[in-house]
Amino acid sequence: VQMAETGGGLVQAGGSLRLSCVPSGVSINVYNMAWFRQTPGKERELIASSSWNGLTTQYAESVKGRFTISRDNDQNTLYLQMNSLKPEDTAVYFCNRLHTLSSSTGVDSWGPGTQVTVSS
Repeated sequence: VQMAETGGGLVQAGGSLRLSCVPSGVSINVYNMAWFRQTPGKERELIASSSWNGLTTQYAESVKGRFTISRDNDQNTLYLQMNSLKPEDTAVYFCNRLHTLSSSTGVDSWGPGTQVTVSS
């Protein structure tokens, strides 16, 4: 299984980006999925999770109300819509499967991630 994250870039504070994750080697339609992010010198942080059917979503307090996780199981794609971006959202963003919605780390090896840089 290999995760492939895209959609990152450089954006001004207050702007928006939409990230995509298309795993290879697995169909996400039966799995809980999540987005994580990591900045240099810090541990990888789970920021948003989705149940296998998308009906249950959870968010870290730092992104609640600004980020939205969604999925298109037919397209085998996970999304993260990021609005009202702040400089502190600057990080490398990763996706992964979760064992359960209460899990705090991913099941699979980490993909390369996608860099998000928010300028002030």
